[in-house]
Amino acid sequence: MMAQIIDGKLIARNLRQNIRKEVEQYIGQGFRKPGLSVILVGDDPASQIYVRNKEKACEKTGFESTIYKLPADIAKDDLFDLIYKLNQDPTVDGILCQLPLPQHLPKQEVIEAIDPGKDVDGFHPINSGRLFSGIDSLLPCTAAGIIKMLKSIDFQFSGKKALVIGRSNIVGKPTAILLLNENCTVTIAHSKTRNLAVLCRQADLLVSSAGKENFITPEFTNPEQVIIDVSINRNATGKVVGDVDFAKVEPVVKAITPVPGGVGPMTIAVLLENTLIAYRNHLKLYEL
Repeated sequence: MMAQIIDGKLIARNLRQNIRKEVEQYIGQGFRKPGLSVILVGDDPASQIYVRNKEKACEKTGFESTIYKLPADIAKDDLFDLIYKLNQDPTVDGILCQLPLPQHLPKQEVIEAIDPGKDVDGFHPINSGRLFSGIDSLLPCTAAGIIKMLKSIDFQFSGKKALVIGRSNIVGKPTAILLLNENCTVTIAHSKTRNLAVLCRQADLLVSSAGKENFITPEFTNPEQVIIDVSINRNATGKVVGDVDFAKVEPVVKAITPVPGGVGPMTIAVLLENTLIAYRNHLKLYEL
């Protein structure tokens, strides 16, 4: 029996449509558009694609988006001056600084320079702390998108064994906390974890962000398992693939996300949702 394919493109499209309807209602009431400012430092090809996709998504949902393309050798103080200016701009609801940054720019300092109320990536330590404490916050987009995908297939979280491969602040840790908040029993695995295949086979839910092509094979799975493949890798022919050996694993699990077309579209859709939440907070609007 073939697995249920969790269609991230469809779920993301539905979320974007709902966001657009809400934005149109606010604009119809005389309010300004939500504003998202994206900072792109340097000319990393993957980052340029991501930023272009975010810009297109903003246009489709009725947001005002501004892209700041900065040279790779920009001075730290000049970057921080821009961030501080955007922090003070009342028409800017969300600020995103596209990662990775050139080596001379301190990533953590840049993240912490962004106003937590405009941190639509959900990376600021204040938002991370609120997430950890179970307080409403702007959530990391990929982690929040994963929860939405699971809810779309009516995944029953409570009591389920969830294994998250990867412990990054962007995906692994926040995903684990959100799953814990949904009453899963959560294990985080990483490069030093022993007997990983055995642990994976015991999991009802496997979330993989290892960043390795064909890393998850049938020996990591069980027939009742749901797999969320977070990673975006390029194989030897340049094709975009995830961590899962999809052709071999898809027939032997309950449900799975494809790559591309799975988690990726959800990340951008949740970024828009975070911007809408920040917009509501800034203008003290009620959710429609």
